[in-house]
Amino acid sequence: MQRVRLEAVRKSYGPTTVLEEISLDIEPGEFLVLLGPSGCGKSTLLNIVAGLEDASGGRLLFGDRDVTRLPPDERDIAMVFQSYALYPTMTVRKNIGFGLKMRGEPAALVEERVREVAALLQIGHLLDRRPSQLSGGQQQRVAIGRALVRRPSVFLLDEPLSNLDAKLRADMRVELKRLHAESRRTTLYVTHDQVEAMTLATRIVVLEKGRIQQCDRPEVVYARPANRFVASFVGAPTMNFVEGRLEAAGDHAALRAGDGLIPLPGLAPAPGLKVGEPIVLGFRPEHVATASAGETGTVPGRVLMSEPTGPDLYVLFGLAGQTITARLPPGTDLPPQAAVPLRLDGAAASLFRPADGQRLN
Repeated sequence: MQRVRLEAVRKSYGPTTVLEEISLDIEPGEFLVLLGPSGCGKSTLLNIVAGLEDASGGRLLFGDRDVTRLPPDERDIAMVFQSYALYPTMTVRKNIGFGLKMRGEPAALVEERVREVAALLQIGHLLDRRPSQLSGGQQQRVAIGRALVRRPSVFLLDEPLSNLDAKLRADMRVELKRLHAESRRTTLYVTHDQVEAMTLATRIVVLEKGRIQQCDRPEVVYARPANRFVASFVGAPTMNFVEGRLEAAGDHAALRAGDGLIPLPGLAPAPGLKVGEPIVLGFRPEHVATASAGETGTVPGRVLMSEPTGPDLYVLFGLAGQTITARLPPGTDLPPQAAVPLRLDGAAASLFRPADGQRLN
């Protein structure tokens, strides 16, 4: 296990800056996920850690060792790419052990390490097959095994599940989590898939336009996004946003949106936020519930469309002149155009500043 520290790491291609002073401390044995849309700089950052690209500025340390200018083979890292890149004419055994063989390790040690890693990845019965005889998930395990067999201090994965179908992706997420729990390698993982990030990470780094937007535990990133970008990128369906002005309604806060008033029982606004100020209200689909006619603290909604998914029912409502999504129990009977009182959980709501999207509460 190795601590990895990035100190104000920058990367530019001519006049174009793709990473702006990235500073991170990755704890020994941590599973840190770099999450963000295409073009945000996450793969570039991973390549800098790997030594495949040079930083334009800043420092990179593994423990107390400055590796900023060291080549990849002197960094004690192993990397798994989106492409499996297996040798088609070699068996699984030879693919996994190839790196050790090239380093001149004794044949007995290579065989011992290969069997150990194959058992960890549950592919011991595939050692004599060639890549063409394997499924996509099995090929990905071989690629991971080829990296793990070297026992690196830092393990790097660049969207390793992107080429798998949905079922295999779900299976491999479980395998990767189990693998990390057993190996305890310091791991840096790149993905644009927020489900992968939420399920695998000890901490998530959300990147956008070469900048860190938030770095925290998955549950914090989800429940208390640092800004509107993070709130919109993490979560499926995405967070609902309603623009309006803060008001008071009896003993609780409310949002004036157009001609409608949305009560927010339980909301604790940020200190200094005044009634009448423009804000953007954000709330997750699961924080919307239907209410009974005549209940206080509700707002009228109109059913636009329902999307049953099996365990959940997603319903699009017209609310205060805008469209929101609610996650409701399956089997909820809501005919199109029905008028339904809705209750929002103000305690779970997020408030954002309209100008820059920063969180206010």
